[in-house]
Amino acid sequence: MHKNSVPQFYQTIQDTATAEYKDRGSKFLAFAFPIKTVEDVKPLLANVKKEHTKANHFCYAYRLGTDGNVFRSSDDGEPSNSAGKPILAQIDSKQVTNVLVVVVRYFGGYLLGVAGLVHAYKTATALALQLTPIIQVPIEVSLELQVDYTHLNDLLVFVKQEKLTVVRQDVQLFCTVVLGVPINRASEVEHALAQFHFVQIVTPLTSTKKSIKK
Repeated sequence: MHKNSVPQFYQTIQDTATAEYKDRGSKFLAFAFPIKTVEDVKPLLANVKKEHTKANHFCYAYRLGTDGNVFRSSDDGEPSNSAGKPILAQIDSKQVTNVLVVVVRYFGGYLLGVAGLVHAYKTATALALQLTPIIQVPIEVSLELQVDYTHLNDLLVFVKQEKLTVVRQDVQLFCTVVLGVPINRASEVEHALAQFHFVQIVTPLTSTKKSIKK
């Protein structure tokens, strides 16, 4: 029997990818983007719309978070559940998160029906996701520290050596630094930082929840 283990990585796509699918004159252009936050979605969608001003529909879906519990899909005027959900289903079939896929449709003059639309949006999305490598990214937890300004550089040298992420840095006489620490190295890093007399651990890793770095 194996005990339930805490996930240490999540899967996402490495690069932006584009694919095209055609059916009875209609053209479907799929754009897959790696994203980190919901705030990334609006400007990416706006850029696609700017580049394809004559398109008829801009359907999309995204999933975010290590638990995949942040998601949305949009049919953008297509029949209900004929576009957004098929796009999201393909994202899920790849078992990836932090991914946005936008599918642009140029209407070709023939109605495809709901089944035809589902197939088209699904296929365009699948083609785009096949064109970019899937990578594993360490799940990070946040560690909040306080350090005297005179020792800030010493802390940042340690952060660089350990290849940690500075999520936030508030530089004052007494500085606040929030680090993103891979969950599989949490105990190791926290123990190492405890050895520095000039560092105060404000939020220990043992009390933080799992999160993807924003």
